[in-house]
Amino acid sequence: MADDQPIMAFDVAWNDHYISQGRNNLANGGIVWGIASVAQDNLVAFAIAGRATQVHYIEWNAGLEYTLQLHDEVDLSLGYQRVECYGAERTSDNEFFSSLTYNGIRWLVPTINYTFATEAAGYFVELSLHSPWDINERLTLTPYLVHGVDFQYSSEQHNGANHVQFGLEALYQLTANLTVSAQLSRTIALEDIKLQARTENHQGSLDTTYTGVHIGWTF
Repeated sequence: MADDQPIMAFDVAWNDHYISQGRNNLANGGIVWGIASVAQDNLVAFAIAGRATQVHYIEWNAGLEYTLQLHDEVDLSLGYQRVECYGAERTSDNEFFSSLTYNGIRWLVPTINYTFATEAAGYFVELSLHSPWDINERLTLTPYLVHGVDFQYSSEQHNGANHVQFGLEALYQLTANLTVSAQLSRTIALEDIKLQARTENHQGSLDTTYTGVHIGWTF
C-alpha cells in the first residue's frame, strides 16, 4: 500500500458454486461478484456485490479492514462488514472479523481467521496453510489447505469441526496493474455440516468440487 496516496482496486470474480463455510449456498448455478476497494496506508474500505447466475439471489457487503504489523513477520487485521442478502428469504447481519498471519516462511503461510456474526450470535474459525510458489516472474501457483470450526455461526445444533477444504490457486500478472487468477477447490463436510444435513433431511453428497476465475485491476 502507498503511504502518500490511496490505491483503488476493482475486481470481478465468477464461481460455478457459491461455497462458504463448507456449504453450497445456492440450489443451482454459481455466482458473479463485483468488488470495489480503496486502500490508504493500512486501512481498506470495500463494497462487494454478488448475483447468482441461475437463481434469484443478490448479496451486498460493505465494510472496513485495518492491518497492524505486530512483528516483522506477523500481521493482524481487524474488520467489520454489513451483509445484506436478497433471495428466497431476506436476511442481513453484522460481521466482525480478524486474521492473524505469519509471513516468516515464504513457501508456507499459516493464517487464523475469525468471524463473529451478531444475528447468528456465533463465530467461525478457519485455520489455513497456503504455499505460494513463483513459477516465473508472472505466474504463481499456491496449493492450500483450510480447516473450519463452527460455533453456532452456521448451525445451532453442533459446535465443532465443520469442514476441510483444499485446492490450487493460479495467479498470473498480466501487467503491473492487472492480474487474473483461477481456482480449483474441493470441500469435504465434517460433523457440523453432516448433523445439519440429517436434521434438514438433506439428500445427496455434502462434498463439493468447484472452480472460479478472478480478474483484478489496481490504480
